[in-house]
Amino acid sequence: MSAPATEERDPGLQPERTRLAWRRTTLSGTVSAVLAVKTALHGGPSASGIVACALACVLWLGFLLLAHRRIRALATAGIPAAIAPRHATTAVLCTVALAVCGAALVF
Repeated sequence: MSAPATEERDPGLQPERTRLAWRRTTLSGTVSAVLAVKTALHGGPSASGIVACALACVLWLGFLLLAHRRIRALATAGIPAAIAPRHATTAVLCTVALAVCGAALVF
């Protein structure tokens, strides 16, 4: 016999694992942004290096904002709301664009 739909679901450790995953991703984005700044300024600042560095910092700040909002949502009691598709898409685009900026500065 199936359980009634009104019964509260026990999330277990899943919200905590998800919060930790957001924090790990934010940390890796932070490292990427710092390395981008270091690489851009290593041989003396150039116009393209400064633009890529500024873009990497803006992307990192955008992802940091989204991650912080999601971590706060997961920390609330009860079942957290699903992430909005536009927020998920923005997080993915920030992550990919940050990786592209880092690769552009290396090459």
